[in-house]
Amino acid sequence: MADKLILDGKIVSNEVKMKLKDRVDKLADIGITPCLATILVGEDPSSETYVKMKGNACEKLGIISKRIHLSADITTDTLLQTISELNEDDGVHGILLQHPVPDHIDERCAFESIAIEKDVDGVTSLGYGQTAFGFGVYPSCTPAAIMQIIDYFDIQVEGKNAVVVGRSPILGKPVSALLLNRNATVTTCHSYTENLELHLSQADIVVAAVGKPNFIQGSWLKEGAVVIDAGYNKGNVGDVDYESCYKKASAITPVPGGVGPVTISMLLKHTVESAERTVKI
Repeated sequence: MADKLILDGKIVSNEVKMKLKDRVDKLADIGITPCLATILVGEDPSSETYVKMKGNACEKLGIISKRIHLSADITTDTLLQTISELNEDDGVHGILLQHPVPDHIDERCAFESIAIEKDVDGVTSLGYGQTAFGFGVYPSCTPAAIMQIIDYFDIQVEGKNAVVVGRSPILGKPVSALLLNRNATVTTCHSYTENLELHLSQADIVVAAVGKPNFIQGSWLKEGAVVIDAGYNKGNVGDVDYESCYKKASAITPVPGGVGPVTISMLLKHTVESAERTVKI
């Protein structure tokens, strides 16, 4: 059997960021600094860590990280007002509302209030619809990362059977649409799917996005499948049982170090692209 291809996201992410640095410098020459505004509501430790990571990644590239930390007891209206102000701020090129927000806040309403040209995290229904139709500017960042990995490692998609396990609005559904737009035959599986193992046994490409640690087993896979694990669970494990899936796969993403680093680089890429669009570079 040929050597396994480890789909190392750190390599992909570093290349994306290296190319972005030149674009950020070009913008700086005409007096524009890309700016990503991140909104954190409440004190969730994991969310605080994610926001800090994203902010640090921005600053390393010369992107402004505008961090807005709101109290957990704010109302939906207050959050909407904050987003509205950012929509109107010409110095802000991207807006990210960190998920999840406290239960009393209407998260979907807040997402929908983000201006489409600043929806660099791909969370609005309009952005999703445009992605599905094939002309979306900023797909959700994890699906965009998956496609970036596929492109970097020259994985053939056209004509292949792709099975996506998970149907969340910012991962499973949009990545299914992106694969379909690349002429894959796509099956989207979920908690009501019967005979999941049968679907997976026919898959040339498997995208795991189910949110259950070590859920997908190697015995379910077709020999030589490409396995892309978009899950991240406690204990630094993904949604696939890595050891057993590694034995069957021709290519597989590690967790950590696979999809995750590329997801952040896609957020940076979208923010830079948004800044470029303000001057039509």
